[in-house]
Amino acid sequence: MTSTSNSKGIVEDDDEEEEFQHFDDFTVASSWERFISEIEAVCRQWLADGTKNLLVKDALRMDSFKDLYKVKSEFKYAMKSYCMEYYFAISNDGKVAEWDHTLHDLQLSFGVKEFVVIAPQSASGVVLDAPEASKLLSAVAIALSNCSCLWPAFVPVHDPSRKAYIGIQNMGTVFTRRFEADRIGSQVPIKLMHLEGLYELFVSKFAYTTVDWSMHHFEVYFKMKLTYRTPVYDDEDEFQEPDADITGSSENLESGTHGKSQWDDDSPWSKWYSAEDPIKGFELLAIWSEITAESSLDMAELENASPLEAEKWLLYPCLSSNLVGICDGSTIGFASQLRLLIKAFEMSSEAKFIEDFVSGSENLNSSAVVPPPTVLDRVLKDLFHEVTEAQADFSQVEHESSRSIKGAQPESLFAQFCLHALWFGNCTIAVLWIEFVREVRWCWEESQSLPRMPGNGTIDLSTCLINQKLHMLAVCIDKKRREAEGQNIGTSDSENLQTPMNFSASHEVSKGFGRKNERNDSAGVAESMMLLKSCKTMHFPMTQDPPPMTEDMHEERLQAAEALGDSFSFSAQLEKDILASDMSAFKAANQDAVFEDFIRWHSPRDWENDDSHEIGVSQTNPMEEVSEVKWPPRGRLSERMSGNGNSWRKIWNEAPPLPVSEQKPLLDPNREGEKVLHYLETLKPQQLLEQMVCTAFRAAADTLNQTPVGQLKQITTKTRQLYATMASMLKYLQSYNIMSDSDVIDDLRRLCTTFEHIEKLILLAASLHRKFVQSPHLGEAIFSDCYDYYLPNMGTGSGLGDNNTKKEFDKKQRVSSRDRNVIVGMFTPPTANQSWRKVLSMGNLLNGHEPILREIVFSKNDRVSESYYASTNPKLSRQDVETYRMYVCGTSNDLRVALAVTSFD
Repeated sequence: MTSTSNSKGIVEDDDEEEEFQHFDDFTVASSWERFISEIEAVCRQWLADGTKNLLVKDALRMDSFKDLYKVKSEFKYAMKSYCMEYYFAISNDGKVAEWDHTLHDLQLSFGVKEFVVIAPQSASGVVLDAPEASKLLSAVAIALSNCSCLWPAFVPVHDPSRKAYIGIQNMGTVFTRRFEADRIGSQVPIKLMHLEGLYELFVSKFAYTTVDWSMHHFEVYFKMKLTYRTPVYDDEDEFQEPDADITGSSENLESGTHGKSQWDDDSPWSKWYSAEDPIKGFELLAIWSEITAESSLDMAELENASPLEAEKWLLYPCLSSNLVGICDGSTIGFASQLRLLIKAFEMSSEAKFIEDFVSGSENLNSSAVVPPPTVLDRVLKDLFHEVTEAQADFSQVEHESSRSIKGAQPESLFAQFCLHALWFGNCTIAVLWIEFVREVRWCWEESQSLPRMPGNGTIDLSTCLINQKLHMLAVCIDKKRREAEGQNIGTSDSENLQTPMNFSASHEVSKGFGRKNERNDSAGVAESMMLLKSCKTMHFPMTQDPPPMTEDMHEERLQAAEALGDSFSFSAQLEKDILASDMSAFKAANQDAVFEDFIRWHSPRDWENDDSHEIGVSQTNPMEEVSEVKWPPRGRLSERMSGNGNSWRKIWNEAPPLPVSEQKPLLDPNREGEKVLHYLETLKPQQLLEQMVCTAFRAAADTLNQTPVGQLKQITTKTRQLYATMASMLKYLQSYNIMSDSDVIDDLRRLCTTFEHIEKLILLAASLHRKFVQSPHLGEAIFSDCYDYYLPNMGTGSGLGDNNTKKEFDKKQRVSSRDRNVIVGMFTPPTANQSWRKVLSMGNLLNGHEPILREIVFSKNDRVSESYYASTNPKLSRQDVETYRMYVCGTSNDLRVALAVTSFD
């Protein structure tokens, strides 16, 4: 019996469950009700997840807006597909951002923070049918109400160009907000162009009267933001025709025709290219907050107010599109031309001779066109004939780390040649080089000074070999010309006298240097030194300068020394000519000198003094005032100089007493000059391009380093890093022996990308520096914002435009009261030509310029206790409710109005 009763109970339970499974919910019987149910389910799921989980799941960040994300879901209803999107921000302050933040259009129009938008999935993306729009909005409103959600919901309507919306929001109390927005794209009524008319439009929404609005007072709160943009002049505005008195000559007329100035005319790079200004202009935001107006007359008075009276000024730079993108060939600068030079370097490995590189064989695949003779003449004229003075001291324009790069000084002849060659394509560089060498040979044959190269001094071995050779040639030309003019070779005035550089006596000798002697074999007397045998005052001789040597000459000597084994004795033999010349000059200046006297003057470290005992008598030098010297001094030669068979003593014994004017020159200018020209004329293309690449990078960086940018630590740091990067990458270049090695070329191309980033930053800093001379702190603040925006993309090899998460620069700087006059100066008054072209139809002019955009938010608050709402809900009797809000945005030709009304339902 028990089992039977149990089986019956089980059967009855199954019947009940089967009946429950077939239960029909008549609240979703219609398709519209099911549509509402689907929306409600999605909204409940979004509410349950919360913003944190939505970010983890499938929320997408809105690229153009700050901290705004969205999720979406798709629905079908009545054979149509719809998409519902939920927009939310991750900040927790619960407030709507102010003017100085980037907002979504609906956030700005209606003052909401998070919202829902439902729209059809069609080409237009808007609902064109009014009944359909109302039904769609009702469905979303019911779904949100069912799940107790306070999100405002919007539906786009009408034509997409009108940016029209209708919307609704359940306030959670007895209030409901309704939204509506529309736009007038043309023929804006004149009345609505002015603040007075806009005020009356807003008042008409809640004050039902037909009398004159100016005679009634309605307390209205409003905020206003005016956007001004610095003027951009076209050609006829920038150039003003000169007076008739000035245009008398053709020269003045020509200068007037080409008198248009560029922003970078006085910049260091202006000789090589004209850069586009990275700052296309500035947008100024003048903001008035929480102003109360009681009549249209107050609005008319405000329209005539100066923007200087605004509570807040925000400045926003308009950056050039080329600043945030990598070079695509359309932007001209050092980095773009260095890429072409690297391409030529890559091709040079296939050519054995410069002539082959010029002709462009089939393997070279050269498409370069030989430049016309006028272009070559202009370049050669700049290099050789339009030089005012050869600058021997290049350190003034060099960066402190520049010498770590084996190139040439930026103002030297070869560096200038490399900078000119940057603007020649590929194989045409060889054409310029051939003409360059011909001009150098002409200078040699005509004994003309080599421009941009010092004719004396020590050759800098830290530079490239071509620069060293040109320096050697300049010295040879100078000596050759002086020989032809009958001057003494190797002598110099007392200001350029040198002691042999391979000894450390120069400092000690200088202490005893006395007045100059009239004799042509003496440079002066040593007041504290006398000859050991004759006790006469010692004379400093005039000596020949050591002959200059390039690094390949040093290498030849070292190789020869290694081949002979005894490097020390061979080095002494190599220095025999210099030593013999100094000894002959010393003997000529001091007739009674002995070998020990020469050592005391030439190499004091090899004379060991012994002052423990005073020996001899005190003698007075008759040529000096009361100067007493202990004589003779007690001392001896060092072990190195006193040994048997000492080479120095042998040279001393053989050296005749000859002054410098009668000696054979240590440097043969004719032989060394011809060797330099032979090197330049037989240089292989790859060897030439190797040195050109290093020099071009160094010269371009040194040129940009001269740019005045103010006190910007970021530029200083990045420039130092650039030099370090160039030094590390280029040091392997001149040891480049593997022709097929592509790693070197790839490294150079990456270096060009790094160089381009730094070049853009320097141009940006220079533009801001010259625009904010009177307010440097403001320019530095704007640069810091741009730097932080640009920095994440430096060194990536791609521009900002290539990133999937592209974000526009939106940082604005607040302008203090003391800096406002500087900004006003950027808005130059419009010319008469511009005034005729533009009809001013809006107020609040800034130096004659009307705002390009005007945004106003009108609002009206009502206290609940003063209305019939209070009787229904006493708890709200102490609250202020924003019953009306109107956002107005536009100009004289475009007006958009968004209205939000709070009602009691």
